[in-house]
Amino acid sequence: MAQHKSAEKRARQSTAIRAVNKELKSQMKTVLKKARTEQDKEKAAVALKEAVSTLDKLASKGIIHKNKAANQKSKLTKHVNKLSNPPAQAA
Repeated sequence: MAQHKSAEKRARQSTAIRAVNKELKSQMKTVLKKARTEQDKEKAAVALKEAVSTLDKLASKGIIHKNKAANQKSKLTKHVNKLSNPPAQAA
């Protein structure tokens, strides 16, 4: 247990920051999963835009490394580009 006031304060701050970071990482995982599981190209493109925004925010705050964000964005973009548009229904 911390013996000094500054160490006690640091322990409180670490606990609070860890909780926020955990929530943000969970949100990131949810957004990435949503983008990966989407089969429709247009919906996947919208999910990709949201995922890229989330990844950039987390990288700028230092929650994840900027290279991890870049790798994730690259993988998602490749996935969305591989999707084909559903065939148009004849009217």
